[in-house]
Amino acid sequence: MIGKVEIKNKLRGFLDPLVDILNQLGVTPLAVTLFGLALSFIGAIYVASGRLTAGAVILIISGICDTLDGSLARRSGSETAFGAFIDSTGDRVTEMAYFGALIYFISRQDPVNLFLVFFLLVALAGSFLTSYARARAEGLGLECTIGWVERPERLVLLVIGLLLGRTVLITVILILAILTVATFIQRVLHVRRIAP
Repeated sequence: MIGKVEIKNKLRGFLDPLVDILNQLGVTPLAVTLFGLALSFIGAIYVASGRLTAGAVILIISGICDTLDGSLARRSGSETAFGAFIDSTGDRVTEMAYFGALIYFISRQDPVNLFLVFFLLVALAGSFLTSYARARAEGLGLECTIGWVERPERLVLLVIGLLLGRTVLITVILILAILTVATFIQRVLHVRRIAP
């Protein structure tokens, strides 16, 4: 079975020609990061207005930018701590924008599905806690990459939900709420095990 690392490496290999072009054109990794972030806001606006398919397509492009910026930084030898910080922060902003857009979209339905809004809030909180747990652990010098749903899995699930319609989207939201919280708990237990 192909693991996460193998999938990520295959995607990077597929995008290598585009990385080469961007590098030759002198495009900076930060520019790619900010472009992807701007796209995510546009996509979130589409989702908030009910144009879920358009929002999903833009999220895919934004996700590609998130892969390109790191590859471009390595290719051009311009990796910096600030670039990594902006990249990670942008990832959180993208998730916040999309979850917020979905909350807005569902809140405007008649009648409002408060059950779904609640699970969206849980999914958003779980996503942030999952990322925070890893960042805090690594800040303490501990490895913490385990977990069922890291950011790539969350984005893939979200794209599937947005593309396949309301019934699938509701299912995806419930899955995300459960698995993000479960992943956070996984990481807490992992750090407890390995912490000195």
